[in-house]
Amino acid sequence: MGVLERIKEIEDEMARTQKNKATNYHLGTLKAKLAKLRNDLLVEQSGGSGGSTGEGFDVARLGDARVALIGFPSVGKSSLLGQLTGTDSEAADYEFTTLTCIPGTMRYKGSKVQVLDLPGIIEGAAHGKGRGREVIAVARNADAILIVLDAGKEGLNRHREILEKELETVGIRLNQRPPDVTMTRKKTGGIKFASTLPLTKLGPDPVRVATSVLREYKVSNADILAREDITVDQLVDVIQGNREYKPCLYLYNKIDTVTIEEIDQLARMPHSLVGSVSMNFNIGQHDEDDPLKTKMWEYLGLTRIYTKRRGQQPDLAEPVVLSIIRKGTKVRSLCANVSSQMLRDFNYALVWGTSAKHSPQRCGLAHELDDEDVVQIVTKTNNQQRQDKNYQKMVQGFTDKYHKKKYDAKKVKQQKLRG
Repeated sequence: MGVLERIKEIEDEMARTQKNKATNYHLGTLKAKLAKLRNDLLVEQSGGSGGSTGEGFDVARLGDARVALIGFPSVGKSSLLGQLTGTDSEAADYEFTTLTCIPGTMRYKGSKVQVLDLPGIIEGAAHGKGRGREVIAVARNADAILIVLDAGKEGLNRHREILEKELETVGIRLNQRPPDVTMTRKKTGGIKFASTLPLTKLGPDPVRVATSVLREYKVSNADILAREDITVDQLVDVIQGNREYKPCLYLYNKIDTVTIEEIDQLARMPHSLVGSVSMNFNIGQHDEDDPLKTKMWEYLGLTRIYTKRRGQQPDLAEPVVLSIIRKGTKVRSLCANVSSQMLRDFNYALVWGTSAKHSPQRCGLAHELDDEDVVQIVTKTNNQQRQDKNYQKMVQGFTDKYHKKKYDAKKVKQQKLRG
């Protein structure tokens, strides 16, 4: 029996099984088997590891954040890219107009957000139909996902549900956070499962269910500590360890083709925004502020920080844009974003803004910054640097680098003279 047949058999058995306390153990085991078979199927089709879903499109990573546009063919992704970034992407009335990845840059509130217009995907994309594998590989590397849907077709075709299922199949979790579970694999000692609160979603015997799931993945020795009420699916995600958690915004385009009652219903769905590219409703030009850009900024978790030199006014023209998704929004992230040398020589920071209890507040590297804070970084003096325990090592590194550069220049000069 092939993998697809075994997956279908387990799905049918799960559909027949009633959900109650007596069947929790059986259903948990079936879910673990199903997740493992799906992962094996992806490995078999891609010829790589379970975390890989294809090579993807070769697009250089630019800007402060990256957003991937995903949707079925002919839902308005190319037109949306033009509205957001001013980039020309071919748009037509037939499907599969876009055949490769087209990047654009959205400039908003001093930030540069890379927006990728990807080819339309279809049902079965997770298993390689169309160019689904390449599209999903780009989605795994994006900071956020913008799913574009046709408001006129959503009621009958359930495109949102299909896309969520395709992304979930390859390990992309939308608008979820990693479960607060610690798993430590060991060589001996068996399985030890503990929790800091009652586990209601794993049935009356959570330890038995968890042990069964671990055995399914051939894990015989591990320590697991759950700090939240997890499900079997979340436990499987922790064991696999290759899941990607992405913020996702759903845009229902072409709302001028449906009734006001349908628009109201779509707008009330979670993480959703309604709009129309052609009518400029909720979606303005690339140089205008609009609800879509505001929502994208919110989902990307971007923060503007204005830097200030001692005795001078802050630079309000070019803020340093930090991202919660990438490096975080602490003072440490700001220093690392500006210069590694600044992080090495950091002494303290003076912060003005909503994150400070008083202005200015003297802060360390662990201080969390808010949007539009003003920060002045004060570095160590020469005497403070000399007292650092790594000072001699740092000086030796600079000396070695200088002599190597001098030696390489001399070698190049000698080769020119000989040639």
